[in-house]
Amino acid sequence: MKRIATRVLMAVFLLASGSRAFADDFDFYVLSLSWSPSWCAANDRDGSTAQCSGRRPYTFIVHGLWPQNERGWPEYCSSREPERVPQALARTMFDIIPSAGLAGHEWRKHGSCSGLNQRTYFQTLRAAYQRVRVPPVVFDGRLPRRLAVDEIETLMTKANPGLTHKGVAVSCQGGQLIEIRVCMTKSLAFRDCDETDRNACRARIVNLPALP
Repeated sequence: MKRIATRVLMAVFLLASGSRAFADDFDFYVLSLSWSPSWCAANDRDGSTAQCSGRRPYTFIVHGLWPQNERGWPEYCSSREPERVPQALARTMFDIIPSAGLAGHEWRKHGSCSGLNQRTYFQTLRAAYQRVRVPPVVFDGRLPRRLAVDEIETLMTKANPGLTHKGVAVSCQGGQLIEIRVCMTKSLAFRDCDETDRNACRARIVNLPALP
């Protein structure tokens, strides 16, 4: 009987510790940069959204800054901050997050787990975005391209001293580039991240649609 009770208590403990849904309970960040032309080609061919209208040439936008653990990640954490991101705050991010809906979603799912308030989280997100240099000659979005995944990673590591192939991962779907994910410490230094790297795109070559 004691053995059964012990097993039950252990199972409850593991279940609770596995969720890790506590603010600031994470190991590092993943900065996810979404290739906007791929999103527009799949979701908004008519250019009805500001992101895809062509009025502003979005190439990489920030999908999000995600608190991450060595294995797994927290999401939708409890926070004293409101779930809704004020429109005035969201608008300050429209140059890199061109949708109030995306800003709000990222805050609720990921930012709430950062231990930061909303304003500081988005300031940190912008600082992470500015920390990464994307080679503009290749990723200007003017022409459709086909690039090897290894070449994309090499371009990123060459442009960002301290970033290694194990610290950057390419995400793809249907043969198209979807995202580039860069791993960072809480102080926004580059770092390796084995699990993120293992879950990267398995295609050898990906297409990069041009700007709408």
